[in-house]
Amino acid sequence: METLSRFLVFMSLFSGLVSGFTLQNLPITSFEESYMQLFGDKNLFVHKDGKSVRLTLDERTGSGFVSNDLYLHGFFSASIKLPSDYSAGVVVAFYMSNGDTYEKNHDEIDFEFLGNIRGREWRIQTNIYGNGSTHLGREERCNLWFDPTEDYHQYSILWSDSHIIFYVDNVPIREVKRTSTMGGDFPSKPMSLYTTIWDGSKWATNGGKYGVNYKYAPYIARFSDLVLHGCAVDPIEQFPKCDEGAIEYIRAAQEISLSERAKMEVFRRKHMTYSYCYDRTRYKVSLPECVVNPAEAQRLRVYDPVTFGGIPRRHRSGKHRSKRSRTDGTVSI
Repeated sequence: METLSRFLVFMSLFSGLVSGFTLQNLPITSFEESYMQLFGDKNLFVHKDGKSVRLTLDERTGSGFVSNDLYLHGFFSASIKLPSDYSAGVVVAFYMSNGDTYEKNHDEIDFEFLGNIRGREWRIQTNIYGNGSTHLGREERCNLWFDPTEDYHQYSILWSDSHIIFYVDNVPIREVKRTSTMGGDFPSKPMSLYTTIWDGSKWATNGGKYGVNYKYAPYIARFSDLVLHGCAVDPIEQFPKCDEGAIEYIRAAQEISLSERAKMEVFRRKHMTYSYCYDRTRYKVSLPECVVNPAEAQRLRVYDPVTFGGIPRRHRSGKHRSKRSRTDGTVSI
């Protein structure tokens, strides 16, 4: 009977993962048991349910939180509602990093949400770094098919030893496959999950043309349905401890179904506005993992050039703060 019960649980989880990671099949963790405050003092608020969080950016500071554990592969997700109205220069980030552990050869997997002037839509930037490959940018930018300030929407990262897939509302929007030519540029070391809001005035909107206007502050980003479903790593032994069958789930889920792949292709054709693979200003020759599509390259030429902020601003601006220096700004509202 116990064997049958385990098999049924396995099949339930397996089915949920391969069909699009429906949240009802994944555990939603409370803030207290899974996260700690990163920075921001009282600009971080936890709701009474213990599972919804509010991050604020004002003239004093931004704010953020980080997972208690490091993870080596898994599925990481949050439902996010972004600040409304004028949001130029504001950056909301949902990402994985080990920059606190590996300062010179860190890995990173990014969702960055870039604010805009009134009447213009938020944009999403995705990126990866592996083994300190910060001299290379593998950014992509896209718009959304909805207004992310009106309601919560789910943003997810699947990370395995061979694939990274970014999802929006269970629709895959980007797939990064590990190739031999990428070498150590593919993220491969245990990482923590970070969530922050901060001032990216120097680069985030039109290359720094429009900065944060604190007349419209406070800027509030809201988070719920926080999912950490992966292989936690012992910080001393550096050995991943997975739930029974977790590795199999992750490997099965990295195979995008035909219907999901069709949705991804439609999304990218309609909403992608920049890809590093077509940036001839930065790269005279595409990076080796790029598969160049001439039609896509032609379409993306109509968009304005993209300016990036460079790596130092990530640390100076509060995106990374040592999670060992926690301050307790958690309140119930």
